[in-house]
Amino acid sequence: MARRSRTLPTVISLAAAAAIGLYPTSAEASPPGAKDVTAVLFEWNYASVARECTTTLGPAGYGYVQVSPPAEHIQGPQWWTSYQPVSYKIAGRLGDRTSFQNMVNSCHSAGVKVVVDTVVNHMSAGSGTGTGGSSYTKYDYPGLYSVYDFDDCTAQVTDYQDRWNVQHCELVGLADLDTGEEYVRRTIAGYMNDLLTLGVDGFRIDAAKHIPAEDLANIKSRLTNPNAYWKQEVIYGANEAVQPSEYTGNGDVQEFRYAYDLKRVFQSEKLAYLKNYGEGWGYLSSSVAGVFVDNHDTERNGSTLNYKSGADYTLANVFMLAYPYGAPDINSGYEWSDADAGPPDGGQVGACWQDGWKCQHKWPEIISMVGFRNATRGQSLTDWWDDGNNAIGFGRGTKGYVAINHETSATTHTYQTSLPAGTYCNVQNNTTVTVNAGGQFTATLGSDTALAIYAGKPNC
Repeated sequence: MARRSRTLPTVISLAAAAAIGLYPTSAEASPPGAKDVTAVLFEWNYASVARECTTTLGPAGYGYVQVSPPAEHIQGPQWWTSYQPVSYKIAGRLGDRTSFQNMVNSCHSAGVKVVVDTVVNHMSAGSGTGTGGSSYTKYDYPGLYSVYDFDDCTAQVTDYQDRWNVQHCELVGLADLDTGEEYVRRTIAGYMNDLLTLGVDGFRIDAAKHIPAEDLANIKSRLTNPNAYWKQEVIYGANEAVQPSEYTGNGDVQEFRYAYDLKRVFQSEKLAYLKNYGEGWGYLSSSVAGVFVDNHDTERNGSTLNYKSGADYTLANVFMLAYPYGAPDINSGYEWSDADAGPPDGGQVGACWQDGWKCQHKWPEIISMVGFRNATRGQSLTDWWDDGNNAIGFGRGTKGYVAINHETSATTHTYQTSLPAGTYCNVQNNTTVTVNAGGQFTATLGSDTALAIYAGKPNC
């Protein structure tokens, strides 16, 4: 969920996650196919996304790109204006309907599927004229919604131990849609179906925690492609009334604990603790978990690592892409000192690593691991090693092996793998590694560096 305005309190939609199991688990929730990594190009305009799919994401093996909300929204330079829709026209800061359609076509041609960040819990606060010229006031969006289509509670969400308060009151003062109503359900499904006609492959449901899971299930059942990929934002909060496990019947759920705990482990604990990461830590089933090191909210509120975290951040992304849990997102945004600041140049990316664009999805240590993940898909965790502290190594069956040294000095170790004998390329630094007939290799890793080798990549 997004932070909205200086005049509205900053509320990060704390969610929940005890396994209360009200809804069945969907075994097919994770992205299908051999490529499950999503590049989240936060606040990139659609022309820039199209180019990046062609030049970088497709060739690197990214399966998906996630784009920021396309709906017409309130005016203003801040990034969070994208999360206050005023109509369902594609008429936002990042591009019009034509540029959006061109982006989808370009990404598909590059073998990359498109996920849309979708805001359907609420509309805007305030009144004015939207980015596409639509006039609006809170609770009145001509031709779309009127006061009768919003929940009766017009107070803000204040009590996360109260399910009704969380799902019927207003998140940071934004007009809360009554998703239990037939007209509202039909209208939201109509918006999503329109996106499907443009070739969209899936949806990230913003603020899903504030919408009853059964309402979302009803909306999804109305889609022309009910098997479209769904990834729902349901943020964990201990002992809260609404739990992420309620939503797994609809599709993937973003597992915020994964990101929170990675920050703690990389900054103040031991990487050795990560041996049973994921379900072993009480998280959602791997088959329905969407994971990330950071996203646009958490990089700003300090709850996770972010691009300012140095090697902790880079190595955490390497670990996530190497480790067999969940479907990973790579957050790719822009530099900020003001947490409200919108994208450079209105979302136009002239080139990576210029004008403030961080392009984490293209960092050499990260992009090289996308191929590793694709090559090792379906392989179990094998051959774990650690030094009891911050140096670890683990295999992915007979397909790959990764070592990470987060110690303060270099480490030398002979690693046992299940790889066939041969020469492999360490994609982290483009040097060769020789595995002997017993599956072993010896390597020295400098402080805060990693090694990654996999079948099908013998040469650098």
